[in-house]
Amino acid sequence: MEFWNKCSEKLENKLSQEDFNTWIRPLKGNLNKNTLEIVAPNDFILNYVETNLSDEIMEMIKSQSKKDISLVFKTLTKETFVDKYSNNKKSEDTKLVPSYVFDTFVEGKSNHVALAASKQVALNPKGDYNPLFIYGGVGLGKTHLMHAVGNEILKNEPNKRIVYVHSEKFVSDMVKALQLGAMNEFKSFYRNADALLIDDIQFFAGKEQSQEEFFHTFNALLDRNNQMILTCDKYPKEIDGLEERLKSRLGWGLPVIIDPPELETRAAVLLQKASSMGVSLPNDCAIYIAQRIRSNIRELEGALKRVVANAKFTNQQIDLALVKDALKDLFVISAKMVSIEN
Repeated sequence: MEFWNKCSEKLENKLSQEDFNTWIRPLKGNLNKNTLEIVAPNDFILNYVETNLSDEIMEMIKSQSKKDISLVFKTLTKETFVDKYSNNKKSEDTKLVPSYVFDTFVEGKSNHVALAASKQVALNPKGDYNPLFIYGGVGLGKTHLMHAVGNEILKNEPNKRIVYVHSEKFVSDMVKALQLGAMNEFKSFYRNADALLIDDIQFFAGKEQSQEEFFHTFNALLDRNNQMILTCDKYPKEIDGLEERLKSRLGWGLPVIIDPPELETRAAVLLQKASSMGVSLPNDCAIYIAQRIRSNIRELEGALKRVVANAKFTNQQIDLALVKDALKDLFVISAKMVSIEN
């Protein structure tokens, strides 16, 4: 799956956004030895891709591997779906991001409680904090913390079955399971997890059948005291379009908030990220950027990447003058946003 993800990222840069979303995004890829198996959701997409885009796909494959890899196209069938949702999946098949660990998470006043709770859950997944509900705005580190818990559990207990899924993926796969008559396998996959991690559960809002399935999955896991970790952009009671019984269930465990980071944490995030990139970022540059970008960590990291790229392309050392020049338009936009908020 990782190999195909790299290929599809390259294709996204080459194709128009409309073509990519229509023909490439629905595909799933699995590299088995020297064969890349591409699975399409239906014959229509399969025929179009095989006829019109197979050359582009092969080009991306060659750019990603020195091996001679063959390409096979298939449509999604009940058999392939059931195989995907087999309960025999090992921990190495997890969708956890390896770099999202506690050591790379920068602690500050804004996230101290959420971090402490996450570490406690990682040490004792069947303890009192079930579900652990992490909420807060976009780009503040909720997903990082969730993955860090999963990675820590696997480090301590490698045979545990950790399932991570974005809520949108949960919904789309449930629709496929209904179409293919494979709901038993779908239910078994999630309800037999040792720990279930679901990102952005606000996406369930307004989707009655998905909420129904999640409700029963929630109950099945709690009955066995298996850990759940959930993220959301707001407190459970504030999610519009979510059934009251689900809101109630989500409040049973421990809700913890991540607030926007304060100045010191923003600067520390920049310095840590720069270090992980092998880049020397002066303290005054980190503070300068942190003073002007206050919204979230994702935007801070985006600004840093821009500075690093600018330094590389102009063959200069990173200093305050370079930072100001590289981010001048970004700072203008950021300043306008702050003025509007004020």
